[in-house]
Amino acid sequence: MNNSRMMKTLLGMLMALMLVFSAACGAASDAGNKPGNMAGNTEINASNEPAETEQAVYPLTLKDDTGTEVTFEQAPTKIVTLVPSETEAIYAIGSGDQVVGVDEWSNYPEEAAAKPKVGDMTTNIEAVAALNPDLVLASSTMNSEAIAKLRELNITVFASEPKTYDEVVAKLEMLGKMMNKQTEAAAVADRMRDVKQQVAEAVKDAEKKKVYLEFSPGWTVGSGTFLDELITIAGGTNISAGKADWYELSAEEVVTQNPQLIIYPALKEEPNPIAAGIESRPGWDVIDAVKNKQMYAVTEDPLVRVGPRLADGLLELAKVIHPDLVK
Repeated sequence: MNNSRMMKTLLGMLMALMLVFSAACGAASDAGNKPGNMAGNTEINASNEPAETEQAVYPLTLKDDTGTEVTFEQAPTKIVTLVPSETEAIYAIGSGDQVVGVDEWSNYPEEAAAKPKVGDMTTNIEAVAALNPDLVLASSTMNSEAIAKLRELNITVFASEPKTYDEVVAKLEMLGKMMNKQTEAAAVADRMRDVKQQVAEAVKDAEKKKVYLEFSPGWTVGSGTFLDELITIAGGTNISAGKADWYELSAEEVVTQNPQLIIYPALKEEPNPIAAGIESRPGWDVIDAVKNKQMYAVTEDPLVRVGPRLADGLLELAKVIHPDLVK
């Protein structure tokens, strides 16, 4: 791997870690073509025009997660997104045509990747301003510096910071109200609720399997994060929940906790550096998950982006933890 590719890979992994750590930003399975069906692939782009749409009433004032009240005189028509979760969310509710710029890491849906880029972990303020947006969607933690600078330029910014699955659902509904896409947003939100309910129902009487999660080399995820919540919903017990947020793992503690399952992200590098690190750690060959070959790679993006595909991430986790119950 050349230096440029290596640097981009490392930046991507750091971005994923920070997105999860801040629960701001950032699946293989869908509900067929119906909300709640536990099979198939998610279609994030709302393509079917609803027969009847509830209309928003403008001017509309909404408070974002920085505590700022934002007033909309009409539905925004030129939107820039600064994190992948906001890109996915705005496309999911059928407002992709209004997107005029995205961050470097916005790669889903496919058409989003072709939009003009406005920076990666550091937002290019001049590039955003040049697009003349009437709305910028941002993460209140990841993009705090950019938010301040854009607001100084009188550019409207709406920043979110969902920390739980249900807060992600609420964010989608708020975006639907903002964009006058309530019907489309409700369909996405209902599908997320249905997946959560069906997974919880499927595993409610099952053994709570001990799970170790490593989504960045040498780092694990603790309590107070949506990944910890997803493991719980999916019928697992996060062995790292004794500490809050993301933290550097204690190899000895993982051996002591002896997880039944080890879950890590499927990365494009071969060999996968996280899997290689797990397999080469001294003493880990006695862990049940390693001995019994219960180590699983899962799709990364749906589990590190607080957007509509979080439901797909939950479904994939549930299939790994309880494959006999969640098909």
